[in-house]
Amino acid sequence: MSEQKLFAGHAVRRIRRANGLTQALMAEALEVSPSYLNLIERNQRPLTATLLLKLAERYDFDPRTLTGSTPGGGVEAIRRRLSDPMFADLSIERVQIEDWIAASPDAAEAFARAFDRVSGGSHGSSGVGEAGRTATIEPESIASARREIERWRNHFADLDAQAEILADELRLANPDLYGAIIERLRVKHQLSIRILPFDVMPDNLRRLDLHARQLQLSELLDPASRTFAAAFQLAMLEAKSEIDALVAGASFTERAGERLYRRHLTSYFAAAVMMPYARFLRACETTGYDILLLQRRFGAGFEQIAHRLTTLQRVGQRGLPFFMLRIDRAGQSSKRYAGASASPLVETDRRCPLWHVHNVFARPGTLLPQLVELEDNSRWFTLSRTVHPQTAVSGAVEAEFAICLGLDAKLAAPLAAARGVDLETGAATAIGLGCSACTRPDCPQRSAPPAGRVLVFNDRERGMSPFAFDRD
Repeated sequence: MSEQKLFAGHAVRRIRRANGLTQALMAEALEVSPSYLNLIERNQRPLTATLLLKLAERYDFDPRTLTGSTPGGGVEAIRRRLSDPMFADLSIERVQIEDWIAASPDAAEAFARAFDRVSGGSHGSSGVGEAGRTATIEPESIASARREIERWRNHFADLDAQAEILADELRLANPDLYGAIIERLRVKHQLSIRILPFDVMPDNLRRLDLHARQLQLSELLDPASRTFAAAFQLAMLEAKSEIDALVAGASFTERAGERLYRRHLTSYFAAAVMMPYARFLRACETTGYDILLLQRRFGAGFEQIAHRLTTLQRVGQRGLPFFMLRIDRAGQSSKRYAGASASPLVETDRRCPLWHVHNVFARPGTLLPQLVELEDNSRWFTLSRTVHPQTAVSGAVEAEFAICLGLDAKLAAPLAAARGVDLETGAATAIGLGCSACTRPDCPQRSAPPAGRVLVFNDRERGMSPFAFDRD
């Protein structure tokens, strides 16, 4: 293997600290000198491909994440934050930022998070943003649950392992998964399933009646949703100890975040029963991650498949590192999973209108692929489509959301949806992370100038963008 250079000292340092190792102990394990490891951690020596393989063999991490784990999003992202008028008198040069990230990566990351929280520039922000507008506020309960999910990169190995065993037992009992779950609930837990008319249960999709020993499901649920609801109940009964252990290990300080996290873990187990890890990954690889085929093969909905694709991070048996985003017509996100993708497209609450995730509402049910390129030249291949939760009746509001799946374009070649697309040099849609964070000068779709840039006015000219600004 060629010795391809990669400067990722901050990531190596985090791996070492996470495993409780000194530089001397890690250097011994990697068969290098402590002084050489020290230079690597300070980004004064590259992390070669050979050393990267040694790290991957000895420690539990995905080497693909090193390219996307730069503190604060990297030099350009830190520079954008430092372009805010509050720093105008400091004249901080690029080389200083590079030195800072190399010498103190955690401090750079802390600055980025603090700035984003104050300015409203990223998910989880609060306070007042530019022009005095109140920034988007994510409740702490949701933020704390999401932090814990992302800490695990949305992969819970113990739950997957137990779900696979259970799924195999169910398949032996009955090839129809829904029927097998019904029988399991009846025989082992003395619970029956009853489908109730909408007028009998108008306000719920699922309800457990312990007095009648019934799991009651609404007739509004389609077959995939009924199977998931039954598997969710089975998860609460048969994965309780494993879920309790994960929740206890998270040490939540408030009840709502803990309950949200528990619900996520229960849903995770239910999805893992419907789509057992090894069988699902094998199907992904043989079909080119064809979502429509996967839906039919596993009897699952589009959103269920999309979420499952973000969880494929089993050591030694990893799938592609997808991220997933769910938004409504107003652009508000209700689900976001970065998984192992390390994509900035997930973290921000401000998105580019040129991104197809906003356009699919005009083409409901159509899967729209798109190759996009951010200002840091990173390319992402995304798939967007609308979904309609099973809650609507005639005359009532029909909910509609857009689901977006994406991954680094460098890794997208195996996708059936990417066939024929030049992922490396082909035409890509140039997008940003919201107008206030985007410095592309000639975008006719721009709705606001970039934060921290001085507006330039010329009555004799009118450019492509309604806002001309200083580009330095």
